[in-house]
Amino acid sequence: MTVRGHVGCLLVLLATGLSAWTPVSAEAQTTTAVPPPADNAQGAAQQWQWTVDANVFVGFNYQRRKFRDFDAWESQNWLMAVGQRPVGRGTLTLSSMLSLEALTVSELGSPQVFQTGETFRRAPLIDYQHPHDLIMGLGAEYRRTLNRATLFGAAELVGSPSIGPPVFMHRPSAIENPQVPLSHHTMDSTHITPGVLRGGLAIGEWRGEASLFRGREPDENRLDIDLGALDSTAMRLTWTRNAWSAQVSAAYLTEPEFVTPSDAKRLSVSLSHTAASDARGVSWLAAFGQNREVHGNLEAYLFEATMRANTRNAVYTRVESVAKSILDAGFHPLNVFHRHRQSQVGAFTVGYVRDVLQPRIGGFGVGVDVTGYTVPANLDVAYGSPVSFHVFLRYRAPRPLTGAHVHVH
Repeated sequence: MTVRGHVGCLLVLLATGLSAWTPVSAEAQTTTAVPPPADNAQGAAQQWQWTVDANVFVGFNYQRRKFRDFDAWESQNWLMAVGQRPVGRGTLTLSSMLSLEALTVSELGSPQVFQTGETFRRAPLIDYQHPHDLIMGLGAEYRRTLNRATLFGAAELVGSPSIGPPVFMHRPSAIENPQVPLSHHTMDSTHITPGVLRGGLAIGEWRGEASLFRGREPDENRLDIDLGALDSTAMRLTWTRNAWSAQVSAAYLTEPEFVTPSDAKRLSVSLSHTAASDARGVSWLAAFGQNREVHGNLEAYLFEATMRANTRNAVYTRVESVAKSILDAGFHPLNVFHRHRQSQVGAFTVGYVRDVLQPRIGGFGVGVDVTGYTVPANLDVAYGSPVSFHVFLRYRAPRPLTGAHVHVH
């Protein structure tokens, strides 16, 4: 199928979902994060059930560092549709997700001090967050319950293998924050992997799963699907009890970065708590990630939270400490080895969003945030004392007053 064909299928799924939108249930915040399967006798009459989720930020991004200020008017955005129906003795779920960032964010990317990952014109990106691909998710999952256990298997043209916590854009702890974590490429950057096979078993509060997928990250063409050999593996164990969730996972990645044609290993651990209601409460996540690369191990620590006093007011924060190899970024030929000089950078963000309109079609809010940084000695001359700001409008799809949201993981 051509790229135009893939996009057409995705738009059909989204259009169908928008026309038959139903609120997302509270159970949707679990790792699988789609509404739980209905009893087959009831589901037969209901046929397809659809849920839709979306987040759109439009605003001004200003980044200041020594020798250079850079800014942009831009939009980070995504739209997602999930449909399910009973098939046989189980439940079939179809999922799709797209982003228009290829059109709403600069080709170079969104300015962000200390951000790294992927390339622009075959050179490593530094101080920029790349735009996401048009097709961020497209796949199917089948699950069947046998006594106390639920078996599941998924095939995704674009999807998320079994590594890391839920991706930042779907976490209740980060849902109001327009900025990508600096730790993204150490924890959850595989969320738009082209080619994923996934399967596992869930019993009670525990869920174990494994994945086979393509290890190379997407290329600079944001409109295509970069299919290739499924050459990488991942495993994850997840525990969920009410509002609490924890995961530990590991992956073997085959040549994930173009600029470093060597394999890597990734480890991840996280613990999160999700507020029971969108009207009030605190959702937070603490996570650790490590990339074991040929040039050294890169570690990242993250804590983030969103606090709501009521349905209209939210305060969010993020604290990170991330090891970056900015000083030695660049192409490394195969079998050429040297230790990279690491720079342990820190970032602290605080932001506020107020919903000014809450019609049936969703919530429209106004937000602002500021980020300060700690700069290691080996980057002090180049960066000085950087700071960044965002001022933005935010649209969020309607949802019931719970901490739930649609999430394919």
